[in-house]
Amino acid sequence: MARKRRRRSSSRLGRLFIVLGIAIALVGGAIVYMTRGWTGPGPNEAPVTVVVQKGSSLAAAARSLEKAGAIRSTTNFLKFARWFGSDDPIRAGEYEVPARASGADILKLLQSGKTVQRLVTIPEGMPAILVHEKLMAEPLLTGPVAVPAEGSVLPDSYSFERGEPRAAVLKRMQAAMSETVDTLWKARKPATIVKSKKDAVILASIVEKETGVPSERRMVAAVYSNRIRTGMRLQADPTTIYPITKGKPLGRRIRRSELDAINGYNTYAIAGLPEGPIANPGRESIAAVLDPAPSNALYFVADGKGGHVFAETLGQHQANVQRYYAIRRARGEM
Repeated sequence: MARKRRRRSSSRLGRLFIVLGIAIALVGGAIVYMTRGWTGPGPNEAPVTVVVQKGSSLAAAARSLEKAGAIRSTTNFLKFARWFGSDDPIRAGEYEVPARASGADILKLLQSGKTVQRLVTIPEGMPAILVHEKLMAEPLLTGPVAVPAEGSVLPDSYSFERGEPRAAVLKRMQAAMSETVDTLWKARKPATIVKSKKDAVILASIVEKETGVPSERRMVAAVYSNRIRTGMRLQADPTTIYPITKGKPLGRRIRRSELDAINGYNTYAIAGLPEGPIANPGRESIAAVLDPAPSNALYFVADGKGGHVFAETLGQHQANVQRYYAIRRARGEM
């Protein structure tokens, strides 16, 4: 009898171990399933873009993720996020989900606020009409915007989000210009000829249009400052062209009638600065007119190498012009 009881006891113990083994295997399998479902690779074979709208819940974001193919199941994603994820809120914006990103990585991405960075770039010297065209041509921006005041936009690269109003981006551009002019004005040097921030932007816009060589900006600023100081007319071609094209390329030579035209911009016909800026000058050109180079130069002409040569007297200038003409003739340009 004792031997039978021992056998029955051993049998029950064996069955218990089997049941425990099965239970452990099931629990282990469940853990593996949950872990792989949360930290394993996602279904998207290529990066996908997902937009999380302002005020969206994690559930709304998960639905967008499933629609984009970044996750397999909204329900499972939310369940795993509740079990294994942090309680940090998700942030609105446009996100690029990498290929095969896990649910854990996607949640961290949405919580990080590391949205897709899109840029609209305004080059130095771009006139307002072209700034307007550039903003209107950006398909990911929304809403209309008027042509900004000339000289009110600081050339730079500006980030924006998909669906952002054009007016909001333009407002940042104009705020950047105001802040830059205010800062540089406080540091202006006694040698500057300008008497106001407006005049600083006007003269800087001419400097910006006259040279594409950064090292020449202060010298060009000096030439125009000296001309204003001595009562000479600026005789700047870009100011004469501005009322004709609003800053766009003329595409031909200036006509005699245009050089003789009386308007607020033709500095061949009027003394002093034009009535307004002719482009949006960059920071360095504004700084140049507020601290021009220490020079007595009154003239400059192209040197045939992409820059300019400067002169203090008309005789020196005429000689420089003849040298430039000789370069052009040698190239077959004249």
